[in-house]
Amino acid sequence: MLHAVVMAGGAGTRFWPQSRRARPKQFLALLGGRTMLQATVDRLGTVVPVERVVVATTTHLAESVAEQLPDLPRGSILVEPCKRDTAPCIGLAAERLLRDDPEAVMAVMPADHVIRPDDVFQGAIRLAVAMVEEAPARMVTFGIRPTYPAETFGYIERDAPLAPPPNAPADWPRAAAYRVRKFHEKPKAKIAGEYIKAGTYYWNSGIFVWKARTILDAIGRFQPKIRERLDRIAAAADWPDAEVVLRREFEAIEPISIDRGVMERADNVAVIEAPFAWDDVGSWRALERLHDADAQGNVVDAARHVELATRGTIVRCDRPDHVVVTLGVRDLVVIVTPDATLVADKHDEESIREITRQLDKRGWREYL
Repeated sequence: MLHAVVMAGGAGTRFWPQSRRARPKQFLALLGGRTMLQATVDRLGTVVPVERVVVATTTHLAESVAEQLPDLPRGSILVEPCKRDTAPCIGLAAERLLRDDPEAVMAVMPADHVIRPDDVFQGAIRLAVAMVEEAPARMVTFGIRPTYPAETFGYIERDAPLAPPPNAPADWPRAAAYRVRKFHEKPKAKIAGEYIKAGTYYWNSGIFVWKARTILDAIGRFQPKIRERLDRIAAAADWPDAEVVLRREFEAIEPISIDRGVMERADNVAVIEAPFAWDDVGSWRALERLHDADAQGNVVDAARHVELATRGTIVRCDRPDHVVVTLGVRDLVVIVTPDATLVADKHDEESIREITRQLDKRGWREYL
């Protein structure tokens, strides 16, 4: 049976000041009235009903997940006692699913991406499931055809094409699938440019489909110490001190991503060229891609804004009674919240991470 694992423990520091420790990016409504977490679960539709969705998050975000997803069974919130990156998170979720469904298939995805349209995404998931059912040891991921030489994404290099599985759904999107030759870490711009010219590389979307048993076996093969601790957690699931064991064993795991820990080493990975539109919404500049700009190239998400001689600027304010005025500026990001305001060069988006470090250094943790 197909289950979805939505990873919702990220910090989203490049979306400060709206993204905070208690309300990170996935809890923001950046496109429409639904938050990114809610939209991720909505997107699954009938392919994975809510009773088969698991949301993995951290202790201090669990209540927010429950509030945002009232239809999600409380037992479906998988609470990690601390952050240990995606490989331990996915392994913990796989162990959880196998307790109730020994044949569980997992669709794993972050909670903070924008993907459109929903029906094409659902068809792509069904295609990936068919590929896994055809070859149960196969692990499937989705690659995004790159549109510029991004340095902030990992890349997937494709190999030989794969024929559609005989059990492909009747309405499957006509998406090409390939064996994976190699995963590549985030490159410098020059190397990324070479990838684009080659035409055989994709951005790594971070969305995967595989059997829960397959990914656990792969973690055991490539990260045996992690698997040992996950097995101890699973064995103690029905013990009175299960939470104690979970905390002790999980905290002892060395953090590592599923890409570096497993996918870069595995030899049974396939990539589907994503037939859907995808945006990882990595910084405030994503609003330029998600919203229409005015004649001066400004993107405004504010109830009251006056622009005078303003060009190429992003303005967002979540206070309906607050007016934002921009005068004689260009290429800025202006974000207004009740207790903090950001004014920054939109081309220097990576430096926004430094803001949170500076606030922490000064002891102003109420703004984090």
